[in-house]
Amino acid sequence: MALSSDEIIKREIIDVVGTTSKKLELRIFPQSSNEDQKLVENGGLTFSHNGVSYGSCDAAWVDKDGSPVIALEGTDALNRKSSGNAQYQRFHHALGAVKNGLLGIYYLKRGVDKIQEDLYGMAYFATKKENGTYLIIDDLVEVKELVEKYGTSDYDDLISFHVTRMKKVFNKKFNEKYNRDWNVFAKSRSTIIKEKVVIKYAGRMKRNFTDGSQRAGHIAVGEMYLTKYYFYDHNFKYLFLKMTAEERDYLDIHKADDKEWYLLRHEENVEIMTMDDIHNLPKSVKLKLLSIKDEPLKGDALRIYNECVQIIDHGLRSGSLFVL
Repeated sequence: MALSSDEIIKREIIDVVGTTSKKLELRIFPQSSNEDQKLVENGGLTFSHNGVSYGSCDAAWVDKDGSPVIALEGTDALNRKSSGNAQYQRFHHALGAVKNGLLGIYYLKRGVDKIQEDLYGMAYFATKKENGTYLIIDDLVEVKELVEKYGTSDYDDLISFHVTRMKKVFNKKFNEKYNRDWNVFAKSRSTIIKEKVVIKYAGRMKRNFTDGSQRAGHIAVGEMYLTKYYFYDHNFKYLFLKMTAEERDYLDIHKADDKEWYLLRHEENVEIMTMDDIHNLPKSVKLKLLSIKDEPLKGDALRIYNECVQIIDHGLRSGSLFVL
């Protein structure tokens, strides 16, 4: 039987990094265990910040007092046809550690696909925004070096090296693809930049969060973190054009413990908006959106959606439409 991604990563951590170093000890659990679901202060691998739980990590390194120092979330996604934004989906797992001032690592085992440069940008800007440091790494030998250097004068220099490397990777791609212009980026990513607010719109609908076969909830969370950290000095309004305020309220009640919806509703400086929150929206546009709100975006539904998007995008940019 083929090993799961989690089991591959956990075995590799033990084999490459080892279970102990001079000052740190590895905390890791077998795939069959639920111990990782416990909060880290209770001996588990789940980090929370301001009452918000960010999901369990695959491993952590703790000091002699049992206090966590480094947290790692890993994936074999690069060998499992995850070439696009699916790579963002586990970004939040190590984020709780970073928010608490620790070193968080998202390890993507090298594979047939490459790491999206966007991930380096997300981690770099999260490092600028949060109390800790977030690193994207594809080689556990580098993690081993960090673990072994902890407590020495070289540790901070090594972290700075990785942060600088991430910035360079992101900048190179950003400059090539978007001509060094955040407005070009925003236009291509359904994003509108205001003075203190950034708005991102998407065709998310209620079913994305109620139907277990849907993956759009995972994508929505990944895109939320990308936008939040790229524009970390803005308030972020995430606009779900195919959702009503009533449906948002329904999800708040019935999906309060759903991992994706929970993160979308509890992330700091992120507000989920719906078509009902667009002021001055023409009635004809709202009726069109209502007519397709439960339909997948293809065929006539996609055509109608794109027609509405043109009007809404222009209105939000010009100021004739606005969200509060």
